[in-house]
Amino acid sequence: MRGPSDYMVDAHVERTEVSAVLRNTYGLLALTLAFSALVAFFTQQAGIPRLGFIGTLIGFYGLFFLTAKLQNSGWGLLAAFALTGFMGFTIGPLVGYYLKVSPDVVLSAFTMTAVAFAGLSAFVLITRKDMSFLSGFLVVGFFVLLAAVIGNYFFFQLPAMQIAISAGFVLFSSAAILFETSNIIHGGERNYIMATVSLFVSIYNMFVSLLSIFGFLNND
Repeated sequence: MRGPSDYMVDAHVERTEVSAVLRNTYGLLALTLAFSALVAFFTQQAGIPRLGFIGTLIGFYGLFFLTAKLQNSGWGLLAAFALTGFMGFTIGPLVGYYLKVSPDVVLSAFTMTAVAFAGLSAFVLITRKDMSFLSGFLVVGFFVLLAAVIGNYFFFQLPAMQIAISAGFVLFSSAAILFETSNIIHGGERNYIMATVSLFVSIYNMFVSLLSIFGFLNND
């Protein structure tokens, strides 16, 4: 029969595990962000053209599923860096374009992304609110946004719709950051590699979307 001391030990072990996952996640996130930024810088300096829509989707989902498959081994770390490096490769030409047109657009997008991520993460870490209720919204939002992106790219090609999609991605990414951070501290995510990739993708999507929005506003 389990006594009170057993439950106290279990709670202590759980807190220790959560702390380890958080520490490893934010450490790896910092490294992958730096690596992605470095790849983006060299891509932009080399004048490499932006990868097409189909190539980006294939590369992203291919590397994402590879990372998920290898998440419990050392190869998972290499896959995570391959994925985040690839995403840096795709964003380099876009950042280079806006740096030439209006550096303020890049600075504004970067600042807002950093502030939003810090604020959303701090909110969950301090309040320890359970954000699991967002899971349904994220599933629906993913398919709606994916359909909108494909539809606008192949059929409509409307600037106004692109801005609406970008705004949707900002909201979606914010919800994803809340959900993933909550998932870590409440024991739903124990693999720091997948936690890192999830947060990285949310940061990436938010930054790209804000670039699109601020770029559109700048043209006006």
